[in-house]
Amino acid sequence: MDKIRLVIVDDHPIFREGVASILGSEPDIEILGQGVNADDAVRLTRDLLPDVILMDVNMPGDGLKAVEVISASYPVVKIILLTGVADEDIVMSALKSGAQAYVLKGVAARELKGILHTVYNGEGYVSPSLAANLLSEITSPHRQPQPARDGFDDLTDRERQILELIAVGTSNKEIGQKLFLTEKTVKHYVTNILQKLHVRNRVQAALIAQEKTRPRPGA
Repeated sequence: MDKIRLVIVDDHPIFREGVASILGSEPDIEILGQGVNADDAVRLTRDLLPDVILMDVNMPGDGLKAVEVISASYPVVKIILLTGVADEDIVMSALKSGAQAYVLKGVAARELKGILHTVYNGEGYVSPSLAANLLSEITSPHRQPQPARDGFDDLTDRERQILELIAVGTSNKEIGQKLFLTEKTVKHYVTNILQKLHVRNRVQAALIAQEKTRPRPGA
């Protein structure tokens, strides 16, 4: 059985070591290393090349910059932000910078394990309360429309259908069941969608889908 190779970075040692103890007790998770700041996050990613890095955004150094550097330099490494920061602007910035998941501290241990596996398997995740706030922000009538993103109009009908399902949190397996496609075929479609939209992950694609399909004032 392949193990999920994990790095954990947080400047609060009791919290960090507690998470490491909980996740490290799982037979399919291996803790490669721990760090305390943004520089450690980049260094450990470079030196250890984990499958997933679990890190805070609010710690010494520039957490968002670390996310951007890791995502750009080591795209195979998936990034989960586990943090107490619930600011919607920071969430959006983190996702746009390349994080696959944004999770609020206080999450139950069992749920965190599930999120880790979800992200490892190529899915995205945002804590439900934050996701609701983001959707509210996106659909707010006071929000200024954003310029059209290159690539959305290039999606085929099937790709748009799959993108709509991604936007409501449907997994590849569930999409395959709904559309009578194999999971491998769905993954191929998802890869094409991400490339056409010029985004790094499903969460970013979902945000674009929500933006593009929201009703326009006066429409």
